[in-house]
Amino acid sequence: MKIEEAIVYVLTKRNGGMTTDQIAETINRFGLHMRKDNQPVTSKQVYAVICRFPEIFTKEGGRIMLIM
Repeated sequence: MKIEEAIVYVLTKRNGGMTTDQIAETINRFGLHMRKDNQPVTSKQVYAVICRFPEIFTKEGGRIMLIM
């Protein structure tokens, strides 16, 4: 699963949004996305994806939410 798909999946399961740290931890715990170097997903990586897809994600009050 692509990282942006993993973030969407995690956020659909959680109401009220999550921090980038919480999203990264959840993705790693459930093995939703594997990096090419087999390292765990970082909160910085999650943040970069959030910024790359402003039509899907929004940031409010330190939490990431879906725009839907």
